[in-house]
Amino acid sequence: MQSIKQTLERFKIVRLIVSIYRLRAVRALVPLVIIALVYLEGQHELKQVHLGLIIQELKRVPAEAIAQMMGVALLSVAVMSAYDYLIRRHFRLDIGRWSTFRFSWIANSFNNLIGFAGLAGVGLRTLLYRKSGVPAAVLAPAIVFLSPLMITGLSLFSWGNIFGLLPAAALLREHKWLVFAVWGMALYLPFFIILQRSSLFAKWVNRGQGRTPWLTVAASVGASFLEWLFAGITFWTIGSHLLGGVEFVAVFSIYVIAAIAGTLSMAPGGIGAFDLIALLGLTQLGYPSDKAMAVLVVYRLFYYLVPWLIGLALAALEIGLQGKKGSDRTSAGIEPSLNVWQKIWGWPGQYTFLSDLGVWALGKLVFVSGLLLLLSAATPELVYRLRLTEDLLSLPVMRISHHLSVLTGFMLILLSRGISLRVRRAYIWTSVLLSGGAVFTFTKGFDYEEALFLLLVALILWISRARFYRISVPVSRQNTAWWLVLTSFIALVYYLLGSYVHHGFLKHLPRGVEPEWLQRHSNVSVTAAGGLVLSWLLLTMLVTLRPHRKADGLFADRDMERLTRFLGENPGNPLTHMLFLGDKSFYWAQGGKVLFAFARARDKLVVLGDPLGPRSLINEGISEFRQTADLYGLAVVFYQATPAYLPLYHEQGYRFFKLGEEAAVPLADFTLSGKKNSDLRNVKSRFEREEYLFEVTAAPHPAALLDELHGISEEWLSGRSEKGYSLGWFKPSYLQLAPLALLRGKDGAVLAFASIAPGYDGGDTVSIDLMRHRKNAPNGTMDYLFVRLLEWAKEQGAGRFNLGNAPLSSVGRNSGALREEKLAHLVFVRGGHWYGFAGLRRYKEKFNPEWEPRYLAYPAVLTLSILTLDLVRLVSRHPEAKEDQL
Repeated sequence: MQSIKQTLERFKIVRLIVSIYRLRAVRALVPLVIIALVYLEGQHELKQVHLGLIIQELKRVPAEAIAQMMGVALLSVAVMSAYDYLIRRHFRLDIGRWSTFRFSWIANSFNNLIGFAGLAGVGLRTLLYRKSGVPAAVLAPAIVFLSPLMITGLSLFSWGNIFGLLPAAALLREHKWLVFAVWGMALYLPFFIILQRSSLFAKWVNRGQGRTPWLTVAASVGASFLEWLFAGITFWTIGSHLLGGVEFVAVFSIYVIAAIAGTLSMAPGGIGAFDLIALLGLTQLGYPSDKAMAVLVVYRLFYYLVPWLIGLALAALEIGLQGKKGSDRTSAGIEPSLNVWQKIWGWPGQYTFLSDLGVWALGKLVFVSGLLLLLSAATPELVYRLRLTEDLLSLPVMRISHHLSVLTGFMLILLSRGISLRVRRAYIWTSVLLSGGAVFTFTKGFDYEEALFLLLVALILWISRARFYRISVPVSRQNTAWWLVLTSFIALVYYLLGSYVHHGFLKHLPRGVEPEWLQRHSNVSVTAAGGLVLSWLLLTMLVTLRPHRKADGLFADRDMERLTRFLGENPGNPLTHMLFLGDKSFYWAQGGKVLFAFARARDKLVVLGDPLGPRSLINEGISEFRQTADLYGLAVVFYQATPAYLPLYHEQGYRFFKLGEEAAVPLADFTLSGKKNSDLRNVKSRFEREEYLFEVTAAPHPAALLDELHGISEEWLSGRSEKGYSLGWFKPSYLQLAPLALLRGKDGAVLAFASIAPGYDGGDTVSIDLMRHRKNAPNGTMDYLFVRLLEWAKEQGAGRFNLGNAPLSSVGRNSGALREEKLAHLVFVRGGHWYGFAGLRRYKEKFNPEWEPRYLAYPAVLTLSILTLDLVRLVSRHPEAKEDQL
């Protein structure tokens, strides 16, 4: 019966975890289901698509047509700024017209490509408008107002399908499930109008200023109408160039149906559903599958990818920090000078750091640059460009340039992570490779478009050069494995693409070109493997010689003599004595007046307890330590932080998680009298009656005694490994630094012992440290040892006796607690099978202690679940093991 009860309780814990992710899983399944449904409907058309013929169609498009298609696509994205101008006017946002346009372009281009049911656009608009000083009370209703109106234009066009103004009867007749999608989208428009005119909407969104005016409702629908109209015009323009003369109404009708399917799928950019429905519609009009797919590829490129790259560039150059000090280096006391671009734009808040989105965008631009080089190398250049390049350069130069382009592409992909992490050397190498890649693309086949793009990315990097301040970052095994898999997959795609295109184009090449083509592309497998291996070899050399070795020396200070002198002038805390274990490094801030004792856990420096030193210098000391750690991509975490220092951590932008509570007995009030302490009195009387001997021996201790205690420790461990970091372990040199409490039997043999840790606060606090006993020790042994220790400390004039921490005690009990803390509470209550959390709390309650909470203080950019695993690994790591050098 008891086992069944334990099983049910464990199930509750698992159910809580599952409930957190259940909704996300359901949302993720919706796009997959719709894409699978559309795929089943369009299997026949997909089988007719040939990649080689698609690329051939794309290569034949003249430059004037490309310019026209590109212009219409960029105009279509620009038209979407009507949304932002609408909320700017309706909510009287105090931002300029040009800033509104820039914000709109960034948000809409990201939302088009990434999507996630509009969440990408919502998040970026929130970030951008808050950056410009728009109050949250104004911004939240504006975002809520904007979100539902974006598909009203598509809903309006759905009515056009229903009433026959946009005929798509053949498509709807063959795929009947699309009828329900069209009607569902059409009914959204009246629902939207009713919602806009409702009193509830007026109260919560219009901020009590009355119902939404009819003019604003019409403007909302009109803005959405323009978005979808111009997107459809873009699709038709591309189709007219690639398919020949096409009727606008027929193609636009197909576009509307495809857009409805893509929107309902909630997939990023409607990818999959939109493309397959559009492919089905165009093939129904009699166009070949290869040409129809070419239309879709160009549409994706010009309407989604190119505007997104422009948005990436704008985000990389312009987006500033959004008020979270913990996510940037402002809190670490770093304030770089303005770069030229920031001064030109003159943004409000320009004196703060650029956000992580900016460097993330730069990293993705570099990643795209690497992919572009590989795509260019895997596909053939235009015949006239090959002939022109061969006239200007020799064939060996073209061949070498081709191989160097592949190598440069792989290197840029690998270095893109270093760009996102703001590493200075990654910026230097990337700048060189981008410039070299531009030369190689030019000399291998006169690909000036790609060369200009690479030079543009290099220019953006140069403008943003002030952001690359880090000396190095940790390189973990997990990240290395992930990037190895990713680059290997890219190399495989490069090989398959190059081989497929090579065979598909071979019969289409004019005479006189075939020898060069065969010589340059027949060994595509060698090029792919060689580029991958050489890029990883160069990266390995960079990592091996990386200046991160400087961090190992910088954080390797374990000067015990300096620590002793420091504690002679500054007070410590109950955890201070553990610094003499030798497993923690020291960082001396503020000219050596503030001490941080920490251990390394992957990319985190975990400080044990609060910093030591004058309170007035602690805040600046934390900033200094964080700044130094950030130069090497390391985050500073405070483990077992006390409530007294929480305001300082809060100013630094830290978040908190309650680890448990620490028990301290006020010795002035300690007594064994009274009914409540009868059990302890009985234990003491029994051990004294049986002539057990308690004594406290001062250091230094005889070697024979330490050998005897070592045998007790090994017996107590029973083959288990010692814990470390925040727990003491049996180390003779460490035990020689403080008194030892011994409990001997009648024969004089030691049955149990405990090491005593001074509080380094003038003798006011005494702490229990290492506790061990023999297996055959009688019941109540540790109770008696604790009672005698408390009496001894009281006799020595100490004010408090620290019994140590009770993990997860009083965590997550309130209904408003965080999910993670509620989960921790369940573990505390029901986790006795793995660790006696509740039992440890009850045991320490015997001595009537006062409880004080202890916290984990961590930067907001860290994920609590991953941080928890790192801390468990840190505490569980063998004390004598060398720290991770990842």
